[in-house]
Amino acid sequence: MADLVQLEKRDGWAIMTLNDAATLNSLRMPLIKDISATLDEVNADPSLRAVVITGVGKTFIAGGDLAYMKDIGSEESMKYVEANMEACGKISSSSKIFIAAINGFALGGGCEVALACDIRIASEKAKIGFPEVTLGILPGAGGTQRLPRIIGMGRAAEMILTGEVVNAQGALELGIVSHVVPGEELMAKAEELVERVKKTSPIGVAGAKSCLYQSACMGLDSGLMYERRMWGLCFATEDKHEGMQAFFDKRPPVFQGK
Repeated sequence: MADLVQLEKRDGWAIMTLNDAATLNSLRMPLIKDISATLDEVNADPSLRAVVITGVGKTFIAGGDLAYMKDIGSEESMKYVEANMEACGKISSSSKIFIAAINGFALGGGCEVALACDIRIASEKAKIGFPEVTLGILPGAGGTQRLPRIIGMGRAAEMILTGEVVNAQGALELGIVSHVVPGEELMAKAEELVERVKKTSPIGVAGAKSCLYQSACMGLDSGLMYERRMWGLCFATEDKHEGMQAFFDKRPPVFQGK
């Protein structure tokens, strides 16, 4: 198990807690490497349907490692941001559902990790945004690409180009997060969402997630064709037969992901 990430596996799901409290979970290379290694572990575990990512204390991820970044040049900076981008890709490309439980600051690279997740919920005390332009840089691990796809170009441009940081209610109004709850209820809300995911078909969910993400990089006609192919594939699965038979039997389905 990675040293700076606590991984707790439960019945069909897991909690990844980022545990570098001394740096407020700033994205130092050791933490990025441990996040990436933990993502490899959960993605390789067929028993897990969903993964909740959260942070210790009052911080989700405070942002990049400024003490490191202030002294590096362009070439080294590219290697640094590529490592964070790779970790985010392991979230967005996974067939599992990732839930960001944003317990505090999610700034810069931390916001990028949250945006890579499928569902985002926040504590009332969360702060979310991209302050990079106030430091002479810009979001480099997906922020300029994922945020406008989630909240629209106009509002994303204002946030990113001004370095605006919004509170939890503002993030809810913008559509960055789907729920805001008191801090002590955050993990209970995450578990509620996980339980809803666990009742669904693994194949249906994985296919639907793939279609959703393809919609961001395909034109409408290509996206519709992709969706149609995924729809057809579902009809060759045991999950499809089980789900529909259970409907007519008036009982909960028992999906096997086959």
